[in-house]
Amino acid sequence: MAFDTADINANKIKSIREGLGLGVREFANLLGLGNQGERTVRGWEKGEHSPTKAKWLAILRLNDEMTASYKSAPFKRKGKAKFTFIDLFAGIGGIRLPFQELGGECVFSSEWDKFSQKTYLANFGEMPKGDITNIMAEEIPDHDVLVGGFPCQAFSQAGLKKGFSDTRGTMFFEVQRILAEKRPKVFLLENVKQLRGHDKGRTLETILSILRGEHEQAVPQDIPLGAETRQALSAKLNYWVDVRVLRAADFGAPQNRERVFIVGFDKDYFTEAEIESRFAWPVPPKSPTRLGDILEDLSGIAAADDKYTISDRLWEGHQKRKLGHKEKGNGFGYSLFDENSPYANTISARYYKDGSEILIDQTALGKNPRKLTPRECARLQGFPDTFIVDGVSQAQIYRQFGNSVCLNVVRPVANSIVSFLMQSLKRKRAA
Repeated sequence: MAFDTADINANKIKSIREGLGLGVREFANLLGLGNQGERTVRGWEKGEHSPTKAKWLAILRLNDEMTASYKSAPFKRKGKAKFTFIDLFAGIGGIRLPFQELGGECVFSSEWDKFSQKTYLANFGEMPKGDITNIMAEEIPDHDVLVGGFPCQAFSQAGLKKGFSDTRGTMFFEVQRILAEKRPKVFLLENVKQLRGHDKGRTLETILSILRGEHEQAVPQDIPLGAETRQALSAKLNYWVDVRVLRAADFGAPQNRERVFIVGFDKDYFTEAEIESRFAWPVPPKSPTRLGDILEDLSGIAAADDKYTISDRLWEGHQKRKLGHKEKGNGFGYSLFDENSPYANTISARYYKDGSEILIDQTALGKNPRKLTPRECARLQGFPDTFIVDGVSQAQIYRQFGNSVCLNVVRPVANSIVSFLMQSLKRKRAA
């Protein structure tokens, strides 16, 4: 492709970006720009400076690359939609996939992490919008269902349990402002189990009361919220709301993972009697599980390709730390499993660091224990084997699956929601 500086102009760059439906941040991420990427793109579009030859050629190739990504994406939407939904705090699409499988069309997605955006793009052929705090609610398409696993670090044991005083905790209020503006018929929210007990249950009760339209107390001014978000809190929602803690191992996944799920139905659209008589949480089958069902056979892996067996130094460190904890009378330290283990611990976002929560015994192979492979992490979370797991670095994919939901749980919950929604819509159309 010939390079002519005369071809470069601010309007053309902006036209290409907008033609791809990309925001400035998403455009910068796809071009591999660094932390100042947004500033760089804005400078290009204002004519303050021009991209290098390499970046200009990358800009021109981007349309072809986006088209190719869509064509090759294994989970792009197919067929006529039965309902619409949006995917907030989308991660890698763990909540989206079951709703899409049930005939839903995702009309909007948002995810701020650039590495998760790349995995999402590879699998769904769509680039999620960036930081939801920078997106006005009126810009989001109307939809029937809102789904989202709003950031949970503020409520987890690893997040210091600051709750709403932590900016990650205030992400719930972004959900509230979108509910207030768009009034979807149904929502499904997911968070860590610790949310239930945070601040002696008061944090969860505040969330539920806001969703029901019962909360009267103003949010303190020192909690960081955007103007639209703070204003939206004066709008009274009117949702029927229920909450459950569901465990992945009870739904066939060999993982001791518990999460809070919050479901809500708009009482201005459905009657309370209709909701209570026709919606039911799924009953967990509690079938026996076995970790070996998701493990790959690595017995023949070449030493050069073995990225999973931990080093002598790391293994010695794990054993030393566990012994130290044992002497102090607690059970902290690494956890070792094999193919016959009924389930593993919860995989976390920090799994990439040392794998301590789930190590697979390799005594029979004469090796140190190993970490799960990316494919095994995907299986542990219920993702199909066609899900692309190599679009980003190994460290990033471990982080992404540690942050994701378990599809074994989301699928039956989604089925209960969509079944209720479809039956209700059918009755209303027939009335």
